[in-house]
Amino acid sequence: MHTAVPPRSPRVALAALLGLLLSLLFAVPPASQAATARPLASPGMAVAPYEYLGWGSPQNPTSVMSATGVKWFTLAFILSDGSCNPKWDGSRPLTGGNDQSTINAIRAAGGDVIVSVGGWSGAKLGEKCSSASALAGAYQKIINAYGLKVIDIDIENTEWSNATVRQRVIDALKIVKANNSGLKTIITFGTTTSGPDSTGVDMIKRGANSGLANDIWCIMPFDFGGGSSNMGTLTTQAMEGLKARVKSAYGYTDSAAYAHIGLSSMNGKTDVSGELVRVADFKTMLAYAQQHRIARLTYWSVNRDRACGSGSAGDACSGVSQQPYDYLKVFAQYTG
Repeated sequence: MHTAVPPRSPRVALAALLGLLLSLLFAVPPASQAATARPLASPGMAVAPYEYLGWGSPQNPTSVMSATGVKWFTLAFILSDGSCNPKWDGSRPLTGGNDQSTINAIRAAGGDVIVSVGGWSGAKLGEKCSSASALAGAYQKIINAYGLKVIDIDIENTEWSNATVRQRVIDALKIVKANNSGLKTIITFGTTTSGPDSTGVDMIKRGANSGLANDIWCIMPFDFGGGSSNMGTLTTQAMEGLKARVKSAYGYTDSAAYAHIGLSSMNGKTDVSGELVRVADFKTMLAYAQQHRIARLTYWSVNRDRACGSGSAGDACSGVSQQPYDYLKVFAQYTG
């Protein structure tokens, strides 16, 4: 219901309006809002490019931060040491080594990290831990070691192909989310050009049916095969397929579904002969992310985001002509 007010002169009305605008501009938000506000000037955790510290002549992350403005990194990979015990690459201890020193340096420079568990190679915790509770215990060791806010489960190869293990991962993530208030979880896996394959669809359905409030379902839209071109367009097609599957499984609205999906591309030459992800493709992905406000826009990897010189494409370079961090500088424009 509207209440009648006396008419005011244009000058008085303008002054009142200016006063209102100034009060809004300089108002101090409540503590709860201030604590949760995301700084728009930072790409934040939505970008968090992968960096592998085990090989590929990894760059100093703080130098990457200075060169690109990126604040977060996804550090890979945590594996099994042969038992249900997590170590970097299955061999380096969680605490006391160079990996921890690197995380400390990133945080000292104003950034933060996501730790990624899994990957293609090596012994997987999902297989070596015999139960969901044991696997959750292994995840908890990683979370505790670094006071993590986010953990990424990059589920591939034998861990991905085993339905029992997939369910174990789902159930373990439910446990750690229940025990760590505010912890965000990412599940990263491969895809087809039209979205998740039957295994990916099964994984999403298992998450929904088990009551896992997974924060981000993230696909790796590359290694499609056949000398795939227009990787930007193919990526957006795969993302639309992912969005449809997540929306259907969880009963989300369109906007909520987009807010729970992400992509992890690969820069330059991929693992498949003839397949190339260009900087222009990254720009297409950025535009898609900005249009739909997806939760994650990242890639493999910082190590490769440079020209190869006399070498060939691989773990330490992209295989294309570029300046250092040309790819990351595109994604770093995304604020989530």
